[in-house]
Amino acid sequence: MYISHLYLLVQNLMLNPAMERRDTDDENDGDDEPISPHLETEFSCGSDLELSSNSGNESTYLEMIIVRDVKAGTEVFNTYGSLGNAALLHRYGFTEPDNPFDILNLDLDIVEQWSLSLFSCRHSRKRMSVWRRLEYSGCVSEDSEYFEISYDGEPQVELLVLLHIILLPDEEFYKLDLALSATGKVKETPSLRLLGKERFLSAEDSEASKKLLLTRGVCQALFSLADARESLYGPNSLDDDIKSFTESSHITDPKLYHSLMLRISERRIIERLRSFAASGAGILRTAVGTRKRRRVERT
Repeated sequence: MYISHLYLLVQNLMLNPAMERRDTDDENDGDDEPISPHLETEFSCGSDLELSSNSGNESTYLEMIIVRDVKAGTEVFNTYGSLGNAALLHRYGFTEPDNPFDILNLDLDIVEQWSLSLFSCRHSRKRMSVWRRLEYSGCVSEDSEYFEISYDGEPQVELLVLLHIILLPDEEFYKLDLALSATGKVKETPSLRLLGKERFLSAEDSEASKKLLLTRGVCQALFSLADARESLYGPNSLDDDIKSFTESSHITDPKLYHSLMLRISERRIIERLRSFAASGAGILRTAVGTRKRRRVERT
């Protein structure tokens, strides 16, 4: 992904040892493109003075200076890193179709509005407070808090835990609240220990815990949140956006082209979020069916 190809004849460098070379130990400014593991390189452009001295017949140039030996004629690469389209557009001015590093942001405000549509304000505040006391939080940017949905449609685990707590039956929630108030830890029952943050710090326990969080209520909540997020795009359907995108051009109207690219990517992630919720519900149906069959066999 995001590889710009530059063919470098190394013998040109060998024949011109006076070519400017920068110290490879210089610190990067943080915005430089990460370099492919195939070859470490550095870029050097002529200074303003050098460029201004070029005559009208001379073209400006970009030097790609290698920092280790390669064979003459070797193809070298410069990669832009594991960045989603929003970051690529912001930093470098381009986007990539079907970028696997794209994510969707789901604002905490949307989750709060969903909770208030089902429960009282007091219920929602108390559940949110316990979630915070368990040391969970979303991603924070300036004054906004949000959850990330991956390219594959998988929600951030912090969102799953929050939904699970909001939907806990009152009796279980009171046990959880009491355990936290008494010891600051969740140790009462297996169902409550599931919510402890340390469960998700272990790769071994993390996947199993995520599946246990996907109750029927949580899966239904994910569908509702997907619908709420989708509503932000207005009346135009995804097919309408795709049609507009195919008719646009990154040359004649780059602003429209890239905005549609981002919009389509986000809406496709919403579709995958629905699929994720549906697959979770499918796991539940299979598990329930298995338990019923076992009960029948025992009788």
